[in-house]
Amino acid sequence: MTSTDKKVGYAPEGKRPDYTPDTAAHGVEGALQMLEGRWKMTILFHLFGDRLMRFSDLERAIPSISQKMLIQQLRKLEADGIVRRIVHPQVPPKVEYGLTAWGEGLCPALDALLLWAEQRPVPQD
Repeated sequence: MTSTDKKVGYAPEGKRPDYTPDTAAHGVEGALQMLEGRWKMTILFHLFGDRLMRFSDLERAIPSISQKMLIQQLRKLEADGIVRRIVHPQVPPKVEYGLTAWGEGLCPALDALLLWAEQRPVPQD
């Protein structure tokens, strides 16, 4: 009997594809491209921990970002599947932003990256 993951085109949970140095580098570059931008990390850190925030709350939390830039960054994060936009059907409209489950999965990865950066050796003169 053959494995179904080859027939349907997905890998079962726990089974990772075999990466070459090139494919691994390409995959990491793609992930970093989703996160690049001056404000995306700040937005993400405000939303970690299953927090839901209204647009105005994000504006107040990040006072140096323009409204236009916040809208653009939230749209990009939403398009990439990292942030979800929740529209409540009421008058006036209420819109909240939060992380998707996949977006919440970034938290341990970014924590690990932060710990790695803290361990940077001090340059010797």
